[in-house]
Amino acid sequence: MSVNRRLFTDSDFEEVIQKQLKIRVFQNNHIIEGSTVVVRFDDSTVVTQSSVSDITYHKRNACEFFELRRQ
Repeated sequence: MSVNRRLFTDSDFEEVIQKQLKIRVFQNNHIIEGSTVVVRFDDSTVVTQSSVSDITYHKRNACEFFELRRQ
């Protein structure tokens, strides 16, 4: 089972980058990224990478981001 922690602040995103934690990305109540890491972010965009060639740009105000913690 997993526990999700919502990422709101810049410090939340900095923490998941430093620790290379997996996240989930939701848009319009649908999961669009299941197990990915954040590689960069700014005020409007979060960049995730799930494999070497799979980089995705998400609008920060259009998506919800959750840290994925396994129990």
